[in-house]
Amino acid sequence: MKAPDLRVTIAGVTLANPIMTASGTCGTGEELAQVLDLKKLGGFVTKSISLEPRSGHPAPRLAETAAGMLNCIGLQNVGLERFIADKLGFLRQSGTRIIVNVVGRETGDYVACGRRLAGIPGIDFLELNLSCPNVKEGLDNGADPRWITECVAAVRKAATLPLIAKLTPNTHDIAALARAAEDGGADAVSAINTLVGTAINIETRRPRLSNITGGLSGPAIKPVALACVMKIARAVKIPVIGIGGICSGADVVEFLLAGATAVQVGTATFRQPTACVDAVDQLRDYLRTHQVPRVTDLIGAIELS
Repeated sequence: MKAPDLRVTIAGVTLANPIMTASGTCGTGEELAQVLDLKKLGGFVTKSISLEPRSGHPAPRLAETAAGMLNCIGLQNVGLERFIADKLGFLRQSGTRIIVNVVGRETGDYVACGRRLAGIPGIDFLELNLSCPNVKEGLDNGADPRWITECVAAVRKAATLPLIAKLTPNTHDIAALARAAEDGGADAVSAINTLVGTAINIETRRPRLSNITGGLSGPAIKPVALACVMKIARAVKIPVIGIGGICSGADVVEFLLAGATAVQVGTATFRQPTACVDAVDQLRDYLRTHQVPRVTDLIGAIELS
């Protein structure tokens, strides 16, 4: 058979393949570009960018686990204006789709970021990091469907760019969060963000992280992520982007079969910086071996009976 077609389309934007980086694991691209050609990716997702610079949490901010890692980086970033001035130009010349992940403390922050970025050529998507606490009420906004609808709708009014809503798994019903994002006007949802976890140093009897708890990522969370993606894909009509423990082309195939249109690779890049493009090659080999002409033929193709 001829070379399989790896292209997928989200909100009218065609990606060369369904594999992107995950926010927070590859900065803004300069470091990763030293070891691979970013054009080989379906897209590059930036680390979370906020209106104002953030210094993040103090060290220690990382702790290795048996099948992944915990982090409490604290959304450290240079802030929106410096990102635009110093970082975005590099990405615009990279030859891949650009997904800017934005985060805020309240709805107005997301709106301001969306409005500012919408006027800049070369950005293909905004990904709204909706897993953050409400500093005014002390609640986890990301677990509140009403707030998700409100926030996405407000950004939708301010920005014409396609919107991806990134969802927290720290909820009793992630499908409800996905429906809320869809109701607000999201063009896609990405799931899952990290799970809450902790680790303790038994010699010092102190937490291994300065923030006590952190986000668990890596292969340990893949079964949870797969189940969430499958649940979301059955609850909404918009595309789902799968995240969580993806390390190989085989993992990508699992997420596509579960209903994802695309995926993001994150923690695997710490162990193997070329994991994303390696997965592209492995996915292509799978399609050839199984005589699947188009990667889109795999989406939601799981057989349950």
